Amino acid sequence: MSRKIKLIWDFRGPASAKTAEHHEIHLKEYITIEKLPLNITGFEIQGEMQAIAFMVVTDENMIQVRDALKPHRGELYTV
Repeated sequence: MSRKIKLIWDFRGPASAKTAEHHEIHLKEYITIEKLPLNITGFEIQGEMQAIAFMVVTDENMIQVRDALKPHRGELYTV
């Protein structure tokens, strides 16, 4: 079974929560267009001035998604 990798986009500032929430919409659209095997996305508010949007991909899709969408960072995804 291939590893799952959580790709993360960081947003800062007073509008970070709304920006991360909106970014998730585009991540879902990308998954649909590219017919990716996983559809795990989300956003998290990490503080008053910081939020993230994320999507989970497999090892096989990571480079394609990384090169196309330019996440800020990534980490192994565990449930």
